[in-house]
Amino acid sequence: GFWDPLGLAADKDEATFKRRRAVEIKHGRISMYATIGYIVPEYFKFPGYLSPSLGLKFEDVPNGLAALSKVPVLGGAQII
Repeated sequence: GFWDPLGLAADKDEATFKRRRAVEIKHGRISMYATIGYIVPEYFKFPGYLSPSLGLKFEDVPNGLAALSKVPVLGGAQII
C-alpha cells in the first residue's frame, strides 16, 4: 500500500502513483530554485553591464517583477 489521504490514487494504480510522486518532487525542486533566484538578487548583483549598448548596468535593474520592465526587448527575446 501507499499513503494517499486525498484519494488521488483511488484507482489503485501504483505505477501512476509513483510517477505523480516523482513529478511532485521535481516540481518542488524547481520551486526551490525559483525561490533562490528571487532571493539572491536582494543581496548580490553581478558587476558590469547588462546591456553595454544601452548603458544598462546589472545594479540598475530592480528586484522582482519590476525587473521585467528594465530588460531590453532583444534581451528578453534571447531568453525565449
